[in-house]
Amino acid sequence: MKPFDRLLLENKAWAHEMTEHDPGFFQRMSQAQTPEFLWIGCSDSRVPAEQITASEPGTIFVHRNIANLVVTTDMNVLSVLQYAVDVLHVKHIIVCGHYGCGGVMAALNKQQPQIILANKWLKHIKDIYRLHRVELDLLPLPEAKLDRLVELNVIEQVHNLAHTSIIQKAWRSEQRPELHGWVYGLDDGIIKELISLNADSPMDPLYQYDFS
Repeated sequence: MKPFDRLLLENKAWAHEMTEHDPGFFQRMSQAQTPEFLWIGCSDSRVPAEQITASEPGTIFVHRNIANLVVTTDMNVLSVLQYAVDVLHVKHIIVCGHYGCGGVMAALNKQQPQIILANKWLKHIKDIYRLHRVELDLLPLPEAKLDRLVELNVIEQVHNLAHTSIIQKAWRSEQRPELHGWVYGLDDGIIKELISLNADSPMDPLYQYDFS
């Protein structure tokens, strides 16, 4: 059996099991989605949002990219963000990174000519390293430096969310959503919260929108 054939077979088994357990499940899923959460995570295959949070389908609206970045010129992430906030009215947005992230690890090294496009993406993490170079270079072990840059990257992406007009408009009109920065441990499966921001959190005036 080819690998993709196994996926199709597993899908049929899963659908049968879900129907046996809850006959109306797929009928409800086909009507509409009302997720409470937007998840912005890493594309890493070891960090599936629903599985590591034991969530049912329909609970989490998901966007994933290399190293869970919120780049404010990326139309993909901004489109997902606007839809989640303005149409789905999510109450929480989670940026979840993970220790041992290959994207963050690559950003700690010199740029590789064979991955020209990826280098442009990873430059955003290199900028975070540059801003925190003094702290990071004091760490004695390469593993500690990688772990801390993973954390700093998550924190920076949460602030990037807060700096968008989409979030600030929702905060001003509806006092939602709450922003969370999490990091997942590949070695133990545990999620740790690093930062949480809401409509009352202080913000540098340089990033504030004037809606008057």
